[in-house]
Amino acid sequence: MNSFDWLAHMGIPTVDNFDIVEVKFKGGRKEYFRNVDYLDLHTGDPVVVDVPSGHHIGYVSLQGELVRLQMQKRKIRDDDNITRIYRVANEKDIEKWEEAKNREVPSLYRCRQIIQELGLKMKLSDVEFQADNSKATFYYSADERVDFRELIKLLAGEFKIRVEMRQISLRQEAGRLGGIGVCGRELCCSTWLVDFKNVSTSAARYQRLSLNPAKLSGQCGRLKCCLNYELDTYIEAIKHIPNVERPLQTEQGPAKLQKTDIFRRMMWFSYNNDNDWHSITCDRVNEILELNEQGKKVFNLQVNESTELEDMAAKSTLELELLDKKFAKKKKKKKSRNRPRNQNQSGANPNPQKEASKPKNTPQNKGNQPAGQGRRKNPRRKPKPRPDNNNQANTAPKAQQKSPENGGNSGNSKRKFPPRRNQKPNDKGNNNE
Repeated sequence: MNSFDWLAHMGIPTVDNFDIVEVKFKGGRKEYFRNVDYLDLHTGDPVVVDVPSGHHIGYVSLQGELVRLQMQKRKIRDDDNITRIYRVANEKDIEKWEEAKNREVPSLYRCRQIIQELGLKMKLSDVEFQADNSKATFYYSADERVDFRELIKLLAGEFKIRVEMRQISLRQEAGRLGGIGVCGRELCCSTWLVDFKNVSTSAARYQRLSLNPAKLSGQCGRLKCCLNYELDTYIEAIKHIPNVERPLQTEQGPAKLQKTDIFRRMMWFSYNNDNDWHSITCDRVNEILELNEQGKKVFNLQVNESTELEDMAAKSTLELELLDKKFAKKKKKKKSRNRPRNQNQSGANPNPQKEASKPKNTPQNKGNQPAGQGRRKNPRRKPKPRPDNNNQANTAPKAQQKSPENGGNSGNSKRKFPPRRNQKPNDKGNNNE
């Protein structure tokens, strides 16, 4: 049995016999066409397809058995309404299609001017020209029903083309225009999302999100489609979270619920609406709720009685004492390592002979010491300058220098000052009597 027979025996198709191909057009629009001629197609190939009013060009996005699953998901029947693929587009077909696409932007601005002149309450978002340049589809959104019969007459007369007006929702409009979401990726509605489910504010309440329209709204102005992605997971996890309808009763005061972390099973409370939040587990919240139903108050959110709090404090102080002892032993060991290696534990000098051979600094040996040795001077203390009588006499001004003949003292005599208060004059020397 070869490999192909083995795959057929296992029920795995070796050749994609499903002849319907998924083709993608502008704005993410996808339709299905039948490959009657069994063309050799690949994903991304431009193909010319049959449309009710001529022919159009699109790109192959999916083929094979996966197309059958997509058709079942979108509830599309495999009947005669599915048209055929003509051929793979050549250069001439693509050039003609590019000429038709170049008319889209000017037609869009001109149509908006006409809508403004007619005063219609509608928003024109996009225009798509057919590849054979025979039809133009105008996509718009409006809150109310709009009578655009006059608008179609004006557009058909000005552009000389068949006009079709198609109303789309705001989500489909965002999908056609495209963009980047707050997550940093391309919008889901413009890439893979086909069916737009209803998104309600209850999805945000289940996920404990703040009901802020600026944060919950997407680029379409409606609630984000991604709110439905994790909704089932939150609904399953929220079943195990206690429902706190009123504050918890404690001796410290009523504790009001401030925040809940569903997946970590943690809840934050505050006493008397203070700014300090205290976190406890959901099991502890259930325990407090049971005690409050019995008419009992707990000491605080952590313990039921004050004695338990005292035991916790004593235990914490004991742990601190053990840590102090542990680090004190390490400090003693470090001190013993810093001792000098050339000394014994007793502190005695190991070489007493060298100590005895050193000359001692005695008054007898002071004269025998050479210059520069002896008592070390303190480099920080600077010696005070001694006054020199000769220099003072020479450096003094001439007006103040007096000779012995003029009644002044000689240059060698010391200058005397008047006695201080409560002090007798000195008898030694010359007195000024």
